[in-house]
Amino acid sequence: MNFLASEIIEHFYMFMWPMIRISAFLLAAPFFSIRAVSVRIRILLAFLLTWMVYPLTDWPLIDPTSAEGLKAVFYQVFVGVLMGILLQIVNAALIIGGQAVSASMGLSMANMVDPSMGNVPVIAQFFVICSTLIFLGLGGHVLVISLLLESFELLPINSALDLQGLLKLTIEWSAMMFLGAILIGLPLMASLLFINIGLGVITRTAPALNIFAVGFPAMILAGIVLLSLSMTSIGYRIQWLWHSSKNGYSKSTKFSW
Repeated sequence: MNFLASEIIEHFYMFMWPMIRISAFLLAAPFFSIRAVSVRIRILLAFLLTWMVYPLTDWPLIDPTSAEGLKAVFYQVFVGVLMGILLQIVNAALIIGGQAVSASMGLSMANMVDPSMGNVPVIAQFFVICSTLIFLGLGGHVLVISLLLESFELLPINSALDLQGLLKLTIEWSAMMFLGAILIGLPLMASLLFINIGLGVITRTAPALNIFAVGFPAMILAGIVLLSLSMTSIGYRIQWLWHSSKNGYSKSTKFSW
């Protein structure tokens, strides 16, 4: 009986390490970290993924109450959260680009409640919805889970991590947030700028014209038309962002000693 109890404790200690990394990833990753996905669903999903990956490799037996165990817990949480944040940057880029486009259209006050980002303009929320559909259409959810499971082979539990390299990668990849926002929002913002200049010229030639009664509806209508015409190119840019995110995600699993 004592031998059986020791075996249960041993398997629990080994089962705990992949569970910590997967739980940290689900805490920070897009689509899984929103409020609509309850804590019970995340725990169940983390348990199922851990159950899938547990027989695939040999796990170290480390006492979590020891100094080595506490260090391993910190490393697993750090790696899981970092991989989730790398994917979250894509949504952040779309929200920044959507905010810029909404301000150019005059819709910056029209906000919607996003479960993961708070109050965001309607255009930004529209970009996030399109990004989610493109992500699922590309099979991104399956790819992300497979990369997460492969991370246990590339970054074993008891391996030392190059924290400086991981932080450097995170800082470099965070620049993609602003690059993606420029790629998404700049064409629309430039077009709306020329329309705004045209309205300014009309106001100078016809001072009696009420620009507030004409300008705001014209900008909103022009923005919707331009957005409809540019959705194909925006879709390709979002797809490129997800492919770049996959590359950054793969690089994050190579910083081990």
